[in-house]
Amino acid sequence: MKKRILSAIVLLTVTFSCILLSEISRVLFFAAAGLLCSYELSRNLETLDIYCCAWVMYTHVLLQAVLALLHAPAVLCIAALALAIYLAMFSGILHRKVSGPGAFYTCSGVAYPGFLFVLLMRISVTDLWQQTLLIGAASTWICDSAALFGGMRFGKHPLAPLVSPKKTVEGCLCGALSSLLSGALLYLVFPQIPLWVCLLTSFLASSMGQVGDLAESLVKRMIGVKDFSNLIPGHGGMFDRADSLLFSIPTTYLCLYLAQPLFR
Repeated sequence: MKKRILSAIVLLTVTFSCILLSEISRVLFFAAAGLLCSYELSRNLETLDIYCCAWVMYTHVLLQAVLALLHAPAVLCIAALALAIYLAMFSGILHRKVSGPGAFYTCSGVAYPGFLFVLLMRISVTDLWQQTLLIGAASTWICDSAALFGGMRFGKHPLAPLVSPKKTVEGCLCGALSSLLSGALLYLVFPQIPLWVCLLTSFLASSMGQVGDLAESLVKRMIGVKDFSNLIPGHGGMFDRADSLLFSIPTTYLCLYLAQPLFR
C-alpha cells in the first residue's frame, strides 16, 4: 500500500507539473503517455505471437503531437489518422511477420489507444483545456474511489463478469452517484459554468470513465495479462492508469464545448 501511495504521489506531481507548465509540456506529456501505452500494447501482443508494426503507432502519435502544437486544422488530424491506417495495412502486405493479425492489431493500436491520446493533445491546446482536464480527471478519480469502496461494501451483483469479475453493479452505481458530489465541488471552482452543466458533465464523464476501464479490461482479458506492465509500482503500466481518462476527458470536452454559450 505504501508503494502504491508513493507512486501515486509521484505520478500526480509529474502529471500536474507537465500540464500546468505550458502548452508544449501538456502536448508532449500526452504524447509520451501515448507512446508508452502503444509500446505496452505491442509488447503484450507479442506474447500471443502477434507482431504489430509499432513504428506506425509511434509515428502517428508523434505526427499528431506536431499538428496539435501547430494548431493545425482538424482535416490534417484526420489525414494523419488515415495515413497511419494505410501504413499499417501496407506493412502487413510487405512484412511477413506482421501480415494478417499483426496488420489488423496495428490499425487497432492506432485507434486505441493512439487516437484517443490525439484527442487529449488537441484538447490541451484549446481554450477549454483547464476546465476539461480538471473536471474530467476529478470526476474520474472520485468515481473510481467511490466505485471501489461501494463495491467492497455493497457489491453483490457482477457488472461484467466476463471482462472484470470484481466489478459490481452496486459499485458502478456508487461511482455514478459520486458524480453529483464532484460536479458540485467543481462548480465552486468554475462558477462561470452553470451548476446543472457541471453535474451533467461530471455524471457523463465518470460514466464514460467506467466504460473506459472496462474497455481496457477487455483488451487485457483478450491478451491474458493482469497489468500491461510494471512501470508504475503498485499501479501497473501507463495504459492501466490512463484507461478511464481516455474516455472521460473527451466526453468532458464535448459537453463543455456544446454548453459554452451558457457560460456566464
